[in-house]
Amino acid sequence: MKWKPEFRNRYECREAELRSLYEQLYPGQKEGFAYLIQRMYQNYVERPVPLRKIDRKREKDPGWYKGNDILGMMMYTDAFAGTLQGVKEKLDYVKSCGVNYLHMMPLLESPKGRDDGGYAVADFRKVKPELGTIEDLKELTSLCHEQGISCCLDFVMNHTSEDHAWAKAARAGDPQARSRYFFYDNWDIPNRYEETTPQVFPTTAPGNFTWLPDCNQVVMTTFYPYQWDLNYANCMVFNDMVDNMLFLTNCGIDVIRLDAVPYIWKELGTKSRNLPQVHTLVRMMRLVSEIVCPGVLLLGEVVMEPAKVLPYFGSVDKPECHMLYNVTTMASTWNTIATKDVSLLRRQMDQVCALPKEYVFLNYLRCHDDIGWGLDYDWLKQFGIEEVPHKKYLNDVLTGRGYDSDARGELYNDDPRLGDARLCGTTASLCGLETALYENNPDKVKRAVACDLMLHAYLLIQSGIPVLYSGDEVGQLNDYSYKENPDKCADSRYLHRGKFQWEKLKKTDKNYRVSMEIFHTLRKMEEIREQHPVFNGKADVWTFDTGYSHVLGIGRYLDGEEIRAYFNFSEYELDEVWMPMDEGRKYTDLLSGMTMEAAGNHLSGYGCRWFYRKYNH
Repeated sequence: MKWKPEFRNRYECREAELRSLYEQLYPGQKEGFAYLIQRMYQNYVERPVPLRKIDRKREKDPGWYKGNDILGMMMYTDAFAGTLQGVKEKLDYVKSCGVNYLHMMPLLESPKGRDDGGYAVADFRKVKPELGTIEDLKELTSLCHEQGISCCLDFVMNHTSEDHAWAKAARAGDPQARSRYFFYDNWDIPNRYEETTPQVFPTTAPGNFTWLPDCNQVVMTTFYPYQWDLNYANCMVFNDMVDNMLFLTNCGIDVIRLDAVPYIWKELGTKSRNLPQVHTLVRMMRLVSEIVCPGVLLLGEVVMEPAKVLPYFGSVDKPECHMLYNVTTMASTWNTIATKDVSLLRRQMDQVCALPKEYVFLNYLRCHDDIGWGLDYDWLKQFGIEEVPHKKYLNDVLTGRGYDSDARGELYNDDPRLGDARLCGTTASLCGLETALYENNPDKVKRAVACDLMLHAYLLIQSGIPVLYSGDEVGQLNDYSYKENPDKCADSRYLHRGKFQWEKLKKTDKNYRVSMEIFHTLRKMEEIREQHPVFNGKADVWTFDTGYSHVLGIGRYLDGEEIRAYFNFSEYELDEVWMPMDEGRKYTDLLSGMTMEAAGNHLSGYGCRWFYRKYNH
């Protein structure tokens, strides 16, 4: 076969492993493997020249995404600017936020009213008509690249919409199409699956299967009845989904977010989560991307405890995902806001800090999803903390139901039977800003803004890529209008998926001053992070005891630069000595410009300090 030398060289370096892994999952499927390679080469040939140039540049600098100059933002296209064309017109604002990594939430074609926020894809090669076209997407990513912005897009691997062409053919009785899903004539095997497979949404979408009365079949639907699980034991499912992924990368997508990746391999008698075959599939996808589009990163969405998250990095010599969401630290952060006790968060951060520096986490305070309380309850038990009552306590505090709390969140998928519920709300509303502004209470406003900014300062000092949720940079509040929309009212996650409040950027807005205080202070912190190499992913990072249960201490060191940072997770003011005074004189707070001695060792309620020193060699 006459291949272009660049493709051939990349392929030959990885052929043996890729072929071996394929054979493990799909024994005897030589034609299937040949088809996969043919599609890989075709996608390489069709890859636009500017993207190939980016690939070559990043091949020479494989750690390009690990620096302290990467700042992300995630947004819904319609909420932010209406359409993809609108996002293009608003790129100057994105740049003004210091953002150079743009995650556009699901925007591919999905049926109205049955789209799960875009995660029920009906066509992997079409954009929702109301958002634009594939050509609009290509134009946007091209413009982003010109301005130094990388683009991320969700790739929904586990399932398709019931409106997808494969699903329609399967529903009509096509046996080949049905083999792409999990179809059964009766409930015998589905009921056996249910014996061991947990439910994702036990209240809003109970069970893992759905009966289709029009064709007298049962189909696996782990998430919602209109989302049909794909059967990756069929090699053509893997081949065609990889082809779809490469199509999106050729549209200019730099980061492929692998949605719900732990679920993609199902096996009777197991939990159908985190099975070994999942890692084989992800490793093959990594090899495919390294051959066709090596400038592209794989971001794994693994919403589970750390022990189950880490394997998705693979090993140093056989990596899988380039990056993973730091879900547990996010949940532990809000636990700390509610409890005012940093011990669990410190333990969580110590676990992350002990990992190899090759492992890159994507860090965030809020995202499009709910906050699930997947905390380390085995560890918490030693303090008399039990899982069910603790989850109720957290939700009561952060919904403002009690404990003199100004937080304003809402519950999602509340399951009274299990005493479980997840939490929704924007960062600012959970910090109490919504309540403070409603009450027109200056003291509460000051406290809520301080809490919001402290959390962002803490986000920026973590190793990895910090990602803002669009609107957080101006203190956007909850949007309750979803309750009036019949397509959204059943899903409280739309509470924090509201339209971007552009009026906050206008001086005529009554809360303009508050929004701009958050915006400009956050920009200052981001610029400081970008200026100092000690924030680089190569730095050593650790936590330290501050002497206070509600104050978190984080240290960073790299090449003669050191930071000792303090974060007060309570409203209590402190006026104590943090370090010996002879040491304190050598540190300057990057946020205020004061030496530690001049700062008077004072830490206000929800205050933070980035104490910095540079050693003379």
